[in-house]
Amino acid sequence: MTALLEIDALEASYGHAQALFGVSCQVRRGEVVTLLGRNGMGRSTTVKCLFGLLPVKAGRIAFDGQPVHGLASHSIARLGLGLVPEGRQVFPNLTVEENLVATARAPARGSGLQPWTLERVYGFFPRLKERRSNLGAQLSGGEQQMLAIGRALMT
Repeated sequence: MTALLEIDALEASYGHAQALFGVSCQVRRGEVVTLLGRNGMGRSTTVKCLFGLLPVKAGRIAFDGQPVHGLASHSIARLGLGLVPEGRQVFPNLTVEENLVATARAPARGSGLQPWTLERVYGFFPRLKERRSNLGAQLSGGEQQMLAIGRALMT
């Protein structure tokens, strides 16, 4: 089975300070992969490169066989990659449902991706459906995390 996400010999720098040295990994469809390490080990830098937030100095990143290193963040997102930010960053004064639809976007035409609708997210996270009229600030930390994941799926 081919990898859905491939990172090969990735190198990145902040100015003259090199932060990544030959990072490689593969994620196949249906797999869950976790980046572990203490502070300063390159987890955030790897994610920033993956989402086009930091330029790749060397190496390659491909999603579903298509090179993505060098693409703008919005182009990478249109391919189906989503980011759940640290700290959840839900909109506190919007309802659950408003949080979900505020950034929702249909997949690119011809991508073959099934769109994430409100009902599909609610099916995945039934608690969000129960709380759909509550403000983001009224949710527990776990509920906010579900909301952040649901929002990423809908983008």
